[in-house]
Amino acid sequence: MAEEFLLPIFIVGMLFIGLPWIILHYVSKWKTAATLTTEDENLLDGLHDLARRLDDRMATIERIIQADNPNWRALAYDPAEDALEDRSSRTRILEAAPERSNRPTRRTR
Repeated sequence: MAEEFLLPIFIVGMLFIGLPWIILHYVSKWKTAATLTTEDENLLDGLHDLARRLDDRMATIERIIQADNPNWRALAYDPAEDALEDRSSRTRILEAAPERSNRPTRRTR
């Protein structure tokens, strides 16, 4: 008879005390883990500045290459050879570029 009385009390206690406690515990863990620290924000700011500087450098390099060879984009990207990355396509691109006297020689892999 005591088991018939304790089982429903145990189940109700688990539903109204245990389950909310577990849910609230993990919600509080989730809220504290989701925030960024100042160290993380500083790292993200630094990475954003670095990406912006690299983007500016790439734009400058593209302007210089465009001034040297207006068809460099067509030479650099050939959809037929997109899947085949071999030395001959790299060599063909380098040979098609106009030679400059002060440009250092480039070794191919």
